[in-house]
Amino acid sequence: MDAPFVALGPSGVAIRDRLKHLTTEDDKVLRLVGEHLGNLALLDLKARCADGNEHSTDTWAARKQGLTAASSSRWAGSITKATHDQWALSRRCQLAHIQSLEAGVRTLMHRLSKPVGEKGTKRAPGGYRSKGEWFHKTRRLHTLQHRLDRARADRDNGVVHVVRGGRRLLNTRHNLAKAQLTEAEWRRRWETERWFLAADGESGKRYGNETIRVTPEGEVSIKLPAPLAHHANTRHGRYVLASTIAFAHRGAEWADRITANRAVAYRIHLDVQRGRWYLTASWQRPAVKTIPLETARAKGMIGVDTNAGHFAAYQVDRHGNPVGDPHRFFYDLSGTAQYRDAQIRHAITQVLHWAKRCGVAAIAIEDLDFTAEKTREKHGRKKRFRQLISKIPTGKLKGRLVSMAAEQGLSIVAV
Repeated sequence: MDAPFVALGPSGVAIRDRLKHLTTEDDKVLRLVGEHLGNLALLDLKARCADGNEHSTDTWAARKQGLTAASSSRWAGSITKATHDQWALSRRCQLAHIQSLEAGVRTLMHRLSKPVGEKGTKRAPGGYRSKGEWFHKTRRLHTLQHRLDRARADRDNGVVHVVRGGRRLLNTRHNLAKAQLTEAEWRRRWETERWFLAADGESGKRYGNETIRVTPEGEVSIKLPAPLAHHANTRHGRYVLASTIAFAHRGAEWADRITANRAVAYRIHLDVQRGRWYLTASWQRPAVKTIPLETARAKGMIGVDTNAGHFAAYQVDRHGNPVGDPHRFFYDLSGTAQYRDAQIRHAITQVLHWAKRCGVAAIAIEDLDFTAEKTREKHGRKKRFRQLISKIPTGKLKGRLVSMAAEQGLSIVAV
C-alpha cells in the first residue's frame, strides 16, 4: 500500500457571467469575430498537425507570424497557444489509449494461454469457459493487436486525430434522430463550437488583458482583428459591447486582480440552445504549500468512501477510532452532464458542511482510479459489475473535492 499524502490545492479559478441586453450589432460583431478567428484556428491546427514531431520554436514563430497579418499579434498568440495545448492533449489521450490496448492484449494473451475451464485466483484470471469463447477471444486479440500497431505507428510518426468542435458532436451528425436534432440545429451547434473567442491574460497590461478587456465597472471591449476593424465603435480598433458584467461569484477576487493589472484570461461563447452569450474569466493561483500529514490529522478526520449512488462517511479521531454514527450522502448520476455535475457538487457540499460542524481539518478519501478496472477483457461477461464501477465518480470527484475543500479551509488526504 502506498503512503497517504495531502493533496495539492487548486491551481486555477474560473468564473462566468452572462452578457445580457446585447444589441443586434453586438451579436453580429461577436459572430463575425468568432467565425473569422475560428477559421484561422482551423488552419493553424492543420499546420501544427502537419508538423508532427518536427515542431520547434521556429515553426511556432512562423505560424504566429502568418496569423498576425489576418488578426493581430495577441490574437495570433492566443490561437497558436490553444492549438499547441489541443495537440498536446491529443498526444496524452493517444498514450492513454495505447496503454489501454496494451493492458487488454496482455489480459487476452494470459487467459488464452490457460486451459479452457481453469479457474482464476484473486490475483489473476483463469482460462475461458468454453472452446467457443476461446475462439472468439482469439479474434478479439488480433483486432486489438492491429489497433495497437496502428496507434503505435501514429505516435512514432507524430500523427494525432483531432476534431475541432468535438468528435462527439461530429458523430452526432449521423444520429440526428436519436439526438432529437434537425440538420439546421446541428449545423448551428457545429459552427458555434468551431468559433474562437478566447484571449490569454497579460500581467502588467491594463486590466490584465489587452485583447478582451473588462473594466472594474463591467464594460467589455474587444480588439477587433485587422479585416474587421471597420466595425469598431471606439478608438484603436476596439468594439465596446452594450452589455456589462458583474461576477457574483469571486467578484471581489477578480476585481482585485484587474485593478492590480494582473493577468486574467477571458473566453466568450454562445449557448446555442438557450441563445445566450457568456463571458468566462480565469486565472492561475500560486501553488499553496500543503500542511503536513500529522497536522492534518491532529484534530481527527472525516473518512469518505465512494460508492455507486452515495458517499459513506465516518468521523474518526486522531488515533483512527470512529466517533459518533456514520453518514450517507446520496447522489444520482443519471440524466444530463449538467445534472450529474450538480449532483456531485451537492453531495460534496454536504460532506464539507458536515466536516466543518465536526471541527476536523481534513477529509481522507481513497485515491481511486478505475480506468483499468472496467475493461471487458478483465471482467469478461460481468457487465453489471463494469456498469457498477462506471457509476462511481473518480476523476471528476477528485477535481471538485480538492477545489471545493480549499474554499472551506479543509485539506484532502489521499489514502
